[in-house]
Amino acid sequence: MAQVHMQQEQDQALIYARGLQKRYQSGESRVMALDHVNLKIMRGEYVVLSGRSGSGKTTLLNMFGALDRPDSGALEIAGRDLLTMSNAERADFRLHHVGFVFQAYNLIRVLTARENVAYVLQLRGIPRRRREKLAQDWLAQVGLADLAERRPDQMSGGQQQRVAVARALASEPDLILADEPTANLDSRTGEGLMELMQRLNREQGTTFVIASHDPAVIASARTRITMQDGRIVECVRT
Repeated sequence: MAQVHMQQEQDQALIYARGLQKRYQSGESRVMALDHVNLKIMRGEYVVLSGRSGSGKTTLLNMFGALDRPDSGALEIAGRDLLTMSNAERADFRLHHVGFVFQAYNLIRVLTARENVAYVLQLRGIPRRRREKLAQDWLAQVGLADLAERRPDQMSGGQQQRVAVARALASEPDLILADEPTANLDSRTGEGLMELMQRLNREQGTTFVIASHDPAVIASARTRITMQDGRIVECVRT
């Protein structure tokens, strides 16, 4: 019966991690970045991973995004076993199931806001007219419809980060991962970005997992996970 109950919990979770371990070489020593991490995140949750630099939150985020592999443990996302995937399968998984929002925005400098959002849709093979309409619609969702033809160097940091959010959401992924999304923004702009992400989480039902040490971002969490020395030391759901 216990095995059946565990399988039911696993089936209901978007992210199901058991015993994740990851070590990195640092000089002559080996650093434990993740130390037997167990975690379940349900669809539609709004999660913030907090902890000091080196606590393991970015490493865990990279695992969820299929950007890195654990040394041991089990990890399933959207019913897929990430540990058995080839590199090509992992790239395809990222394209169809995960959206990324990075601290440094990672926009393509020579493309307009609309073209940046449309790029991921192009990779998925969506026809040009359809992807351009979707890109414009998502820019409108983040309040940037009037800036669609501007390049990143013609926008503020907050506007660029909103383009990154629109790009992440455009393909309607199961999961949005954001790594320190407010780090390069002033407090007012960062607050506006978090309000936007919370609204999109409520209205679209997209699961957000955000790594941050920003107190305002941590306070916005409905699920707060605190990490220390590669371990989860606290998980609070409100």
